[in-house]
Amino acid sequence: MAQDTQEEGGLHRIVIVGGGAGGLELATRLGDRLGRRRRVQVTLVDRARTHLWKPLLHQVAAGSMDLNDHALDYLAQARWHHFQFQLGHMVGLDRAGKCVLLGPLLDPETGEEVLPARPLSYDTLVLAVGSQTNDFGTPGAQAHAIALDMPEQAERFRSRLLNACLRANAQGGPRNPWDLHVAIIGAGATGVELAAELHNSTRELVAFGLDNIDAERDLRISIIEAAPRVLPALPERLSDATLKLLESLNVQVFTGERVTSVGAYGVRTQSGKDVPAEITVWAAGIKAPEFLREIGGLETNRMNQLVVNERLQTTRDPDIFAIGDCAACPWPEKNGFVPPRAQSAHQQASHLIRHLPAHIAGREVPAWHYRDFGSLVSLGDYSTVGSLMGGLTKGSLMIEGVFAGIMYASLYKMHEYALHGFSKVFFDTLARFITRRTEPHVKLH
Repeated sequence: MAQDTQEEGGLHRIVIVGGGAGGLELATRLGDRLGRRRRVQVTLVDRARTHLWKPLLHQVAAGSMDLNDHALDYLAQARWHHFQFQLGHMVGLDRAGKCVLLGPLLDPETGEEVLPARPLSYDTLVLAVGSQTNDFGTPGAQAHAIALDMPEQAERFRSRLLNACLRANAQGGPRNPWDLHVAIIGAGATGVELAAELHNSTRELVAFGLDNIDAERDLRISIIEAAPRVLPALPERLSDATLKLLESLNVQVFTGERVTSVGAYGVRTQSGKDVPAEITVWAAGIKAPEFLREIGGLETNRMNQLVVNERLQTTRDPDIFAIGDCAACPWPEKNGFVPPRAQSAHQQASHLIRHLPAHIAGREVPAWHYRDFGSLVSLGDYSTVGSLMGGLTKGSLMIEGVFAGIMYASLYKMHEYALHGFSKVFFDTLARFITRRTEPHVKLH
């Protein structure tokens, strides 16, 4: 049962930890709906200062999208939409005292303490901290492979790729077997999208005066996947079409190969195959952050996800909700759990926006039901593939090409619309379209 109140002025305190797709949409729309009227106090907590929609990270990594053009400042969003923002990272939970424990914030360059460790009180808590790459303890993965969980990692990959191209060009071309080779571990959506995006962006990069590099001969991309086919979550026909496109781009695809170790200059698989690589990306498997494991005595699974009921409440505390990738939510129709997708987080956030006022008033939140609208995978400028489900068709509809590309682009516009409304999204889109025609299509610095 939710408590009525607690702070000066009697405002109910809703704390949302995690400013990803679900958490930021929830904070924004609750702020507009309840915070504006001073009915509740909404606070968003995130360890970063800016938000970027996670499905865009592969474009940032490839250099085809400038992070600064799409990052959203949390403080500005909080001011515009009547919620508070706290910069910090969650390290613990005091359920008895109803406090989130935030660790100290340190300057990454000097190590100086910017903000001390501190508690943050709540009446209702929503955990939306997302997920991170799961390397399954593979030797060398932590030291030598880059994950694409955060913008900083995408920027690190882009910088290393640019430096590799500049170095190879200065020395007259690649000299070692691994030079200018990129190995991507995992042929799910992230791995396949990154490979296609890299094929185009690296050729654009080389065209800007890197005359000692032959893009077709010297730049190599490999994908290693443990499953028997690429995009194993999609229908086999789309998987086959994607494989043909990747092979036409000279992307090497190794399926049925489990990675056993990652080194500084390559990857080794269980069959003994060595794949040379100057840069390795780990894009296989996810798990919730380690700090969630049994945090505050809450129930978690082997992927560190918080186990929730169909009302999105944690099984051991009805005042704590979890949404998005960090939540293990039952999917009765499939006798399993809701998949960790952006559409899941969006639907869960929308459900809580409608029904958290009932929880605050002491009434039960109705059960949430997941609607699977399918999956879309962008192959850069070359194509888009996917399957649509739900209200559009009785079964599943497989789509490719221009129509699929339009549908894929609309997903990001829907996210922007939830955060900004129609007018801002329209004018921002128009401005980006105009600017795009006067700038290089790949980031050069």
